[in-house]
Amino acid sequence: MISSKLYASLAGCIPDLPTPFDEDGEIDDEAFARLCARQIAAGAPALVVGETAGEASTLSAAEDERLIRTAVAVSDGRVHVIAGAGSNSTGQAIELARRAEAAGADAVMSVVPYYNKPMQEGIAAHFQAIALSTGLPIILHDVPSRTVRELADDTLLRLAERRQFIGLRDGTSDVTRPLRLSGRLPDSFRLLSGDDATALAYVAAGGDGSISAVCNVTPDLCHIIHSSLKQGRMQTARYLQRRLGALQTCLGKESPAALKYALSLLGVIRPTMRLPLVELDEPSKAAVASALADMDDEELPAAADA
Repeated sequence: MISSKLYASLAGCIPDLPTPFDEDGEIDDEAFARLCARQIAAGAPALVVGETAGEASTLSAAEDERLIRTAVAVSDGRVHVIAGAGSNSTGQAIELARRAEAAGADAVMSVVPYYNKPMQEGIAAHFQAIALSTGLPIILHDVPSRTVRELADDTLLRLAERRQFIGLRDGTSDVTRPLRLSGRLPDSFRLLSGDDATALAYVAAGGDGSISAVCNVTPDLCHIIHSSLKQGRMQTARYLQRRLGALQTCLGKESPAALKYALSLLGVIRPTMRLPLVELDEPSKAAVASALADMDDEELPAAADA
């Protein structure tokens, strides 16, 4: 049985954590533990590990498992840990899901298979095979800009009939989707925006929350925006959302390099990337620095605040 607490945690602003690397390109375990603690202290309802912002495609299965174990240890039951376990190979996705379960994750997030361009029947069969391989709840991830193929509404509705599929990270930027699917999905199924720029409109249209990159930089502000929206204070939510505009634009252009650089300016992690991703060029660094400078100090908790 899936915990009601897990369902409750799939709301508000959930950070998609980056993976910190040291000068040699190895995982910086201490920095990652600080990232987790910083988000928990800021009130994150859950942590997403080893997914888009975490440079998942550059991580080995063993490294992925290492990140999960660190997040589980730091959270110590205080928040749920959602592990990225996606691949364009069904066999590899199954292996990642099983390793995530062994490492103590509370749920896995699995992306639509990329590059292979499967038909909808293949996408459905891929996710069903993963579900049969693990006892963990599964959050689907639809991001056509990265996968080429979308998760069609009809396919999503078919999958959601199995209670093991508990939510969707929606990276389509389609803010009408919650309205379209309202009343057609199980009440327990969670719709989470995967796009910071449209997250406010998505939640206003009936979404439950967002899985966010910018939340890594300004967790307090992001949580206030979502809280204001749910309390019906739309004007406040819109005003605060505008405060994030320039920063969201920077992060959206070159993610996660821009995210890591922003966090490095706050003294949280190094900006080190793994090939084929590289660090930002100088004009992009200047844009990120300018966006951060426009934020109030209280909106930018430093590493020492964790």
